[in-house]
Amino acid sequence: MSNFVVTTSLKKLSKLKKRKKVIQGGTSAGKTFNILPLLINKAISVPNREISVVAESIPHLRRGAMKDFLKILMMTGRYVDTSWNKSNLKYTFSNNSYIEFFSADQDDRLRGARRTDLYVNEANNISHEAYNQLAIRTSGEIWIDFNPTHSFWAHSEVANQKDADFIILTYKDNEGLTKTIIDEIELAREKAKTSTYWANWWNVYGLGNIGSLEGACISDWKQIDTIPDEARLLCCGLDFGYTNHQSSLVAMYKYNDEYIYDELFYKRGLLNSDISELIKENNIKDIIYADSAEPKSIDELNHLGHTVFPVKKGSDSIVNGISLINQQKILVTSRSKNLINELQNYIWMRDKEGNKINKPIDKYNHAIDAMRYATSMQLSDPNKGKYHIW
Repeated sequence: MSNFVVTTSLKKLSKLKKRKKVIQGGTSAGKTFNILPLLINKAISVPNREISVVAESIPHLRRGAMKDFLKILMMTGRYVDTSWNKSNLKYTFSNNSYIEFFSADQDDRLRGARRTDLYVNEANNISHEAYNQLAIRTSGEIWIDFNPTHSFWAHSEVANQKDADFIILTYKDNEGLTKTIIDEIELAREKAKTSTYWANWWNVYGLGNIGSLEGACISDWKQIDTIPDEARLLCCGLDFGYTNHQSSLVAMYKYNDEYIYDELFYKRGLLNSDISELIKENNIKDIIYADSAEPKSIDELNHLGHTVFPVKKGSDSIVNGISLINQQKILVTSRSKNLINELQNYIWMRDKEGNKINKPIDKYNHAIDAMRYATSMQLSDPNKGKYHIW
């Protein structure tokens, strides 16, 4: 096993002193491989530390942070096989400190036990809601790292806080790289001179700067802080979820020649009675268009006193709905954190050759589905005074 290299990345990271540490970086900057040793050292030196490493999925963890964690322990001669619980993905040290790994799609873990320290790996793949559930249950340090493919909640909600450090790392901070890898990365710098794609790639992965999201389904929208008094509420869209997905309600307003979208709630585990209470709390008495795949839920909400209609889903309704949204001037309230996160991550799928296909990914779409339901039904006849079937 090769020796562990103390890199510039590690030295820079060790100097971060504030509770929240936001690490933005390009490819091969050594973000994960240098955050983990600091967490390992803390676990070893301070008894009873409870450290959680979280990423978007278990396969993602196995390929990345977990693999690096075990490699670092072995490289530094600290690995003890009986300390590693392969079932629970938890490594317990002799002083009763531990480092555990779990995914952001495990809802019971997000809202479960508290911890002393948290590391959110590749945070741009995790919703702000998931991060918030983890952060409020963390008493000590919070590490957040990501490739800056686009601006997201780590920039708007965390990096600018008084208790947050922010740092940018690049491949030049990682002395552990081979010349072959460095040459491959820097090849993109030459390609960037004649290619928009490679210019964005080099900006993000080479320089560690914020890039523009490639292939966003809905890209032309702006944030506003408040809804103008002159804006008129048209309707709301409702997407149902429960265990693995969030239920989301999004209000749609008309303001001059623009449409404003305002996220009202975005939560997992809601019963229809809970949804009803949240509708009442938001004082929504207008028409709500909901997912037609849930007729029982729609009937229950109507029996509870709301006006809920099923969305008519025709051929290619998702693509057509996205197209209809893109034809409008769109504003999104800044408090609509989860809707904004979805808009920043909802992209078109690509085939094996990397070409974009006319089908969006099936994730980051719960608030967007609610947005789409409202838009599709409302704009089928913008002047309608009541619901009609089409």
